[in-house]
Amino acid sequence: MGLGERAVFFACLIAAIILHELSHGLVALRLGDDTAKRAGRLTLNPLPHIDPFGSLILPAMLAFAGFPAFGWAKPVPVNPSRLRNPRRDMLLVGLAGPGSNFTLMALAAVAARAVARGADSYAWTTWSDLPLMVQVLIGFALVNLLLGLFNLLPIPPLDGSSLFERVLPARWLPRWYRFRPYGILVLFLLAFSTNVLGRFFSPFEEALFRFILG
Repeated sequence: MGLGERAVFFACLIAAIILHELSHGLVALRLGDDTAKRAGRLTLNPLPHIDPFGSLILPAMLAFAGFPAFGWAKPVPVNPSRLRNPRRDMLLVGLAGPGSNFTLMALAAVAARAVARGADSYAWTTWSDLPLMVQVLIGFALVNLLLGLFNLLPIPPLDGSSLFERVLPARWLPRWYRFRPYGILVLFLLAFSTNVLGRFFSPFEEALFRFILG
């Protein structure tokens, strides 16, 4: 991808991150906790959600360097004690973020497929040959796919770690809590020192592109 295409991808990533966090707050509100609403986080305005490093600096560095891009926004505040059924409802709140990403991915992929089928696809040989609308829709589908998968990894502070905690036997939780502060270091090692994430994401990316352009 060229610089322009990476800029489109980065913009899609920021939008996906914000919608991911917003979905956590909306589901929590639906289940009885209005903490996010009172904190002003149930908004599409990106400013209350942005974490300077996780939402801007790191995703930009990764996207423009050609690495698999990921990032995070400020976590939406949730008070489990205000939920009607805290243990069950926290599971639903945790699933809301990745669930919203997969839903948005599906919608964008179907739209991209429809637009692509209606255009002169015989002339496409490179990414830059694709119509801008197709590029944007594919970019939005791709970042939501990657963000949803990434957040399901059972590594703190990702959503998958909170889901993992709910299936861990209680006697293992103290060891898990000692590991949690180091989760971000594990993520950096996976992202920059190995190709584990790339190998994990690759089959899903290929399937997405086959669906849209195949």
